[in-house]
Amino acid sequence: MTSTEAQAAHIPEVREGDYGTKVAAVEPGGAEFIPLDERHGRPLNLFWTWTSPNFEFATVFVGALPLLFFGESFTQAALAIILGTGLGSLAMAALSARGPEHGVPQMILSRVSFGRFGNILPAGINALVAGVGWFAVNSVSGTLALSALTGWAEVPCLLLITVAQIAIAFFGHNLVHVFERLAFPLLALVFTAVSVILLAESHPSAAGGGGGMGGFLLTLGATFGYAAGWNPYAADYTRYLKRDVNKRAVGLWAGLGVFVSCVLLELAGTAAATLTVPNGLWDADPTQAFITHITPWLGDVTLVCIAIGAVCANALNVYSGAMSFMALGIKIPLTARRALVALVFGVAGFFLAWSGLSDAGTKYNNFLLVIAYWIGPWLGVYFTDQLLRRGQDVDGLLFSKSHKPVAGVLAMAAAMAVSIPLFSAQTDFAGYLAKRHPSLGDLTFEVGFVLAALFYWLLFSYLPRSLGRGDATQSSVG
Repeated sequence: MTSTEAQAAHIPEVREGDYGTKVAAVEPGGAEFIPLDERHGRPLNLFWTWTSPNFEFATVFVGALPLLFFGESFTQAALAIILGTGLGSLAMAALSARGPEHGVPQMILSRVSFGRFGNILPAGINALVAGVGWFAVNSVSGTLALSALTGWAEVPCLLLITVAQIAIAFFGHNLVHVFERLAFPLLALVFTAVSVILLAESHPSAAGGGGGMGGFLLTLGATFGYAAGWNPYAADYTRYLKRDVNKRAVGLWAGLGVFVSCVLLELAGTAAATLTVPNGLWDADPTQAFITHITPWLGDVTLVCIAIGAVCANALNVYSGAMSFMALGIKIPLTARRALVALVFGVAGFFLAWSGLSDAGTKYNNFLLVIAYWIGPWLGVYFTDQLLRRGQDVDGLLFSKSHKPVAGVLAMAAAMAVSIPLFSAQTDFAGYLAKRHPSLGDLTFEVGFVLAALFYWLLFSYLPRSLGRGDATQSSVG
């Protein structure tokens, strides 16, 4: 029996079809295990796969938030950006490194700690946040940029952006990687030049420091949440790598891609927020506010890159949203099931984006603050489970119908039930403690992560085996 056959026997759901390195072909199957003879690619590719989608306007806006909404100084914002992005990038590196070994998407790996049924909570949330929510947010920025550049009405621009995004995600994994690589040189050159110009023209002492520790923690949460927003996708783009690939290289290039791009553009956004723009422009058309102080011709090129960057980001959002939906375990007896799910998510995201074309700045702010609310507890469960099961072979749990632990879903739900009502600090809703102690800022992510990790450890350790940890796992042999 070959190694491929041996592993396929251990993992009952294997992706069908012949795909390999084809680019102009629709990736078959759904969220199943990738056979060893279909594996290809190299770790370095992950650098532009994770850099290009962050070279877009949502990243810029995260950097502008501290000065526009949180009352922070430039120095305070910069420190929070580096720290928050660094933490999210480290998590990205750790999660990405597991893809080649297990050969399945990230939300299938989540079944180890949540079980097939309990995994509906994180996978369902991610399917909606990625495939619809993030798709809408990025489509709005791409649409506003294209409309400002061409003078066309917003709805036709939104339609063009949407079609491009859906088409790439529809074809699948290989085209996604190729498109990110082709877009990388232009996006890197233009956004690096714009960042240098804005940092040189900025007035770091112009805004100032009134946000205190609360504002700093809000910025930390927003920047971590933005970087960690990619965490539930991590293994989706590394599962095709050969199983014996250098795992450290996989983690390094994935983490660096997120860190470098996010820090560069968020600092550019912070710098842009120190400059004077027409009153209300950051709310009405934030993309136009960003390029106000750039030479007109470079501003036009920047608008082109904002539109391309939106496509880069949403190709991943739609693809991974479809993967998360497939991880729910819903059976669709079609070879092109993943592609069809991506199409449905793209259409839904189009209509949500259409509704968000007005008052984009405020809607950006609210969305960017809440994306970490569920990711923090999910990561707390996921990493605690990985620690508790270290040295064990978990492949047999990925598609097992008898693996039904409740510890993961209970810990995540309980952590969210405590952290969100008490610590969230939104423009439309403030938690009990956040409202009475504004200096706390928004601690929802931090509290959610710690509580979920603690709850999961207790439930894993003290519930009966079938409820706490599920099916028995074996010691790893290789």
